[in-house]
Amino acid sequence: MLLTITTTHRPATDLGFLLHKHPDRMQSFEQSHGTAHVFYPEAAEDRCTAALLLEVDPERLLRRARAAATPDFALGQYVNDRPYAASSLLSVALGDVFRTALRGRCDSRPELAEHPIPLRLELPAVPCRGGAEYAHRLFEPLGWEVAAEPVPLDPTVPDWGDSAYLRLALTGTLRLAEALSHLYVLLPVLDGTKHYWVAADEVDKLVRSGEGWLAAHPERAAITRRYLARRGHLFRAAMARLAEVDDAPAERFDAETDADADGGADAAITEEPPEPALSLAEQRAGAVLAVLRAEGAASVVDLGCGQGRLLARLLAEPAFTRITGVDVSAYAVEQARRRLLPDRMPERRAAQVAERLALHVGSLVYRDDRFAGHDAAVLMEVIEHIDPPRLPAAEYVVFGAARPRVAVVTTPNAEYNVRYEGLAPGAARHPDHRFEWTRAEFTDWAGGVAERYGYRVRLLPVGAVDPELGAPTQLAVFTLGAAPAAAPAHTDPAAAPAPGKETGA
Repeated sequence: MLLTITTTHRPATDLGFLLHKHPDRMQSFEQSHGTAHVFYPEAAEDRCTAALLLEVDPERLLRRARAAATPDFALGQYVNDRPYAASSLLSVALGDVFRTALRGRCDSRPELAEHPIPLRLELPAVPCRGGAEYAHRLFEPLGWEVAAEPVPLDPTVPDWGDSAYLRLALTGTLRLAEALSHLYVLLPVLDGTKHYWVAADEVDKLVRSGEGWLAAHPERAAITRRYLARRGHLFRAAMARLAEVDDAPAERFDAETDADADGGADAAITEEPPEPALSLAEQRAGAVLAVLRAEGAASVVDLGCGQGRLLARLLAEPAFTRITGVDVSAYAVEQARRRLLPDRMPERRAAQVAERLALHVGSLVYRDDRFAGHDAAVLMEVIEHIDPPRLPAAEYVVFGAARPRVAVVTTPNAEYNVRYEGLAPGAARHPDHRFEWTRAEFTDWAGGVAERYGYRVRLLPVGAVDPELGAPTQLAVFTLGAAPAAAPAHTDPAAAPAPGKETGA
């Protein structure tokens, strides 16, 4: 990750005093997730540039137990944008390396820190959920001239379009402390996620870092919600604190808080359309559980269990006496084990959980005897992560080899995506989705699977149903009928036996 700070203030080398970093030396600072380097590509009287280069160690970041928003798909732990695109990682490094400058202190030149100087901040790769227009909305009210250029997916293939990243350049005349505070707060907001657990002390950091500008920002509610990782109680606390430092009446902030909670002020940045009481993820899990209860399933295998959110709900119901979680990611399986069998769990309770629960590393495109013998199989938001040429192998593994009495499959409804503000036309809801089906496409697929493998299928909506576009999630319930007239000939080598190594409970 790279950030450059350039000034044409004379003498421009005063930037070294403001940053407390000498232009003639390169300095390195160890971070919990890598190493930050500060150096000056140019340092002359008329122009000076300081660069902050952050080298992220993906393995070190992965080992952090409290890393947040970690993708569950197979290679997502290792193949991601964290070493390259400016995010909360760079924000943390900026706060550590330029701590004194961020506070507006310059003991050797106090008058310099108090006066605006011409600045240009450049970031070659910034993830921005909301696109270039959202970057303008965030920075222009703060006095910046914004140049936000989308980065193409591949410059040699123009038809592929643009990626979710921007080349961002900010030009303006501001105090350096103000400029750094804008980046410190807004980089995680642009990204829409943080790499660490968001706790109550984040409210203090936000209010302190946003002093003098956040309370008056027209996007304050959206900024606050994103910065606090959509933690509702922290968001309300922060908005109340901001009301105390703004000249406007507190009622205005109350109205904004209510509007944001209903999706008004922050609708452009929510992953799922806000639900009155339950998130779409909670409704989805509830719908799956309702089907399993109605079908009288006692043993369930969760294929693509991730970090165990559905498994935890299954364990909470004694009717599910045998529960198996399977995921292709060993890291996700280990996180599920820690979630469901924490080290501090009482010994008796741990024994009860271990008796009902088994966790495995395994792939849906390889036949595995451990998948068989269950009343029900669940594939919740899984099939869209499989490359289309491998789908026949996955179908055979689940419906031909494991052959549960009931199978529950959920997947996004692609038609509903137009209701997500900030989601580019034709874009998928998740970067690892290999496809997203319309209702007709899902109906055709489910009907074909049922016919080939001797199942009956019914389709159900999950989430608020749009009269034109349907529900945001589509769910299929497969129930075993008569044996298929002719079992499908499966020749895909990916379905050859390849049992994985069992881990966890």
